[in-house]
Amino acid sequence: MLHGREPERAQLAALVEQARAGTAGVLVILGEPGVGKTALLAALATAPLPAESSAVPRVLRTSGVESESPLPYAALHRLLRPVMDLDRLPDPQARALRVAFGLEDGPTVEPFLVGVATLSVLTDAAESDAPLVCVVDDAHWLDPASADALLFTARQLAADPVVMVFAARSGAAAGRAFTAPGLPVLEVVGLDDGAAHRLLDERAGDPLPDEVAERLVRDTGGNPLALLELPDALSPGQLRGEAPLPPQLTLTAGVERAFLDRCRRLPQEVQTLLLVAAADATGRIATVLKAAATLGVNQAAWQVAERSSLLTVDGDAVTVRHPLVRSAVYQAATSFEQRQVHRALADAVGPDDPERSTWHRAAAADGPDDAVADALHDVAVRAEQRGGHVAAADAYERSAALTVNELDRAERLLGAGRTAWAAGQALRASTSASSARELAVDPLQRADIDRLRARIEVNVGSAVDAHRIFTVAARTVVDHDTGRALEMACAAALNRTYGADSGATLPTEVLARLLAPTDEDTARTACLRLLLRTLTASGDQDWADAAPALEQALEAGRQVEDLDVMGNLGNTALHLGHDEGARSSYSAMASTAREAGAGMVVVYALERLMFAQLPTGPWTAVRSSAEEALTLARSVGQTPLTAAPLACLALLGALTGSDDHDHHLASLDDVTGRYPLGILAGPVHDVTRWAKGTRAAAQGDTSAALHHLSGMRVPALHRLATVDRIEAAVRAGEAGQALAWVDELTPFATGTGHPWALGAVELGRALTMREPTDATAAFERAVRHYRNASRPYDLARTHLAYGELLRRTNRRVDARPHLRAALATFTDLNAIPLVERATQELRASGETARRRDPSTLLDLTPMELKVAQLVSTGLSNKDVAAQIWVSPRTVAFHLRNVFTKVGVSSRTELAQLTLS
Repeated sequence: MLHGREPERAQLAALVEQARAGTAGVLVILGEPGVGKTALLAALATAPLPAESSAVPRVLRTSGVESESPLPYAALHRLLRPVMDLDRLPDPQARALRVAFGLEDGPTVEPFLVGVATLSVLTDAAESDAPLVCVVDDAHWLDPASADALLFTARQLAADPVVMVFAARSGAAAGRAFTAPGLPVLEVVGLDDGAAHRLLDERAGDPLPDEVAERLVRDTGGNPLALLELPDALSPGQLRGEAPLPPQLTLTAGVERAFLDRCRRLPQEVQTLLLVAAADATGRIATVLKAAATLGVNQAAWQVAERSSLLTVDGDAVTVRHPLVRSAVYQAATSFEQRQVHRALADAVGPDDPERSTWHRAAAADGPDDAVADALHDVAVRAEQRGGHVAAADAYERSAALTVNELDRAERLLGAGRTAWAAGQALRASTSASSARELAVDPLQRADIDRLRARIEVNVGSAVDAHRIFTVAARTVVDHDTGRALEMACAAALNRTYGADSGATLPTEVLARLLAPTDEDTARTACLRLLLRTLTASGDQDWADAAPALEQALEAGRQVEDLDVMGNLGNTALHLGHDEGARSSYSAMASTAREAGAGMVVVYALERLMFAQLPTGPWTAVRSSAEEALTLARSVGQTPLTAAPLACLALLGALTGSDDHDHHLASLDDVTGRYPLGILAGPVHDVTRWAKGTRAAAQGDTSAALHHLSGMRVPALHRLATVDRIEAAVRAGEAGQALAWVDELTPFATGTGHPWALGAVELGRALTMREPTDATAAFERAVRHYRNASRPYDLARTHLAYGELLRRTNRRVDARPHLRAALATFTDLNAIPLVERATQELRASGETARRRDPSTLLDLTPMELKVAQLVSTGLSNKDVAAQIWVSPRTVAFHLRNVFTKVGVSSRTELAQLTLS
């Protein structure tokens, strides 16, 4: 019987009813060891049905096991096995699960795709009248690959009859903590006094003396396990109140000590059996029986162990009573005893489970052992192929520690760094890479190590240090591998575009070799050479050479299906203001990554695509990209990657005058205050300033607007914000600053020939001219350029400024067409502050603006818009779900909302709308 847990049980029951009504329920139960988390999960799984329902929820169970952490997807496989029908999944998802679970060999699996497949399996198995209930106990001991897949699934559940409940220890357990940002948490504390006393009385049979019971309740904080177990550590006299109680009855340590005292009172053979069971991860009685027999344990010891209630045998399964028993027994053993047990378990597991056997052999090793190291290296390779990056890093690290040869050790440390980085463990990855660098002598190996070190610095460290590492590595490896050298040189040059310049340079002859094409060049190599030429020219501000080189690189890039190259093309195009090149490169990158299930690459592409879409619009597309990037970053637990989309959404909020501007800035401040952003720190800083400056300008605070906008540092972004920056300076009475920015932009504009840049130069001149006639001519030139630029917002700003000048100089009739054009574009963009400004100007010109209702598409959420766009191309709900990584039920839910909001009743009608 569960004492005193009525509120918690009611909350869990409400989750099931919520799922029965069609909305998924997710909860993380946290509490100290023994507080009753497992009992609550059991109560959830066996909860009685409500009177009006006859459909029994289906319950799936799994739990984390400490010794299973090196085995990727072990816990996930247990959960999915009863309902997994791979034939019902899309082929990429089915293959991902087969490889992840070791059912077939194949190319390296994207962990993100395993999470998507998990979502598909669970939502497909759920029935609307009988929810699927997934309970995950001891989540702090989940193998990391399973934890990532399950947390992704929990965050993506929406309109699904699924309940997912995790139970985990509060804080860290032996250095392991279960963190689930964004998921609702139920903190379970000790029982209240009444429930605690009832539990004590139930356990003792006869009521304990009041002073003893009160002391136990007080010192245990009402922890149920402690209340049940600590009395065993007390003498009969202490229980009767005749002898003083110990001065301290600490909780976890006290319970572990109570368990250990019980173990120590058992015969030595029984203690050995308990140690074998504690070190085993399979729970298979045959394995424990064989290993224990090797160590001299007989059948009588089993009977004693079972009678002690510390060990339970159920069919062919054997379990230690509680994780605290397991940890107490294992930690109390000497290292010699632990190695003996692992050696016996390695033999007992044998060839039927080579990975477990290898890990036991590694645990039994007391020094370098090449045979074990080689076997563990094979385990690491398989784990990496299956997408279990943390498990792979563990295996590579242990393999390196057992390896004698320094070259092999360096390669294995590189593997540890690579997989730790793939798992998001930056500090661990950096440590392994640095250790590998100290051992490596082969130039190609050192180049690979340096590439990893630089990428870590780019993302979470110093972009300036990354520039130095990339440059030196390119210089060193050019004689051995041109492809690697080109990659590093391009990466270093791209770092410079963000202002990260260490001062390290490539010698002239090395740069010339890298730029010179050869007959052996692949399409990828040819594209990289053109990219390097573009970046070298732009670094020297030779815009006239950079622009045609970029055009050639973009053309060459169409033949290259390489995500890194697509990203580099997009970054270079964004830097040079090539709107179409940036959009197409990032879009191709996102599409290719989507097909491969490479979720983190999709986030990378979307975070850059949103800025490429910003000047060309529509802003609904910008918001869609930013919201999807934000959602995906949160779904995979990568909080630092939420910074850029939050900054972009704050900017959109300022541009449209929406109330969520301040909310996004507050969320952004929280992220930037807690996490390093690496090379994204500069762009996030700039977009934040742009957002604040835009909001200040809309509020009429011209001084604050100029202050924020003049602090932008990244060249690509302050060129994007040119119109806002120049107008802010003029309105703040700083025409000199505006002219300085115009002069700075002029060589770029004339060199690249971009119509938008030429238009911005003419607009800046027009705004700073004293003579209306001269200003009018400059405005006319600006309008002509912008009409060829596909930048509707900047064109509308030009029309507005031109119309304001004409109206002020009493040319009201001439002003009206410009003001009407500005108002129409601002209305389409939903740029409310400028809609109001244009409306006032039009009214001042003597014309009353006809009020236009904004498009109903503006009422759609980003997810609804995405669903509508995909459905309108003819995709089924299942196909749409596979593309945006939600369930078909969730797609149907959003599609119903779309139909209601835009006033259509069929997919055919939806397809006829302009949804871009």
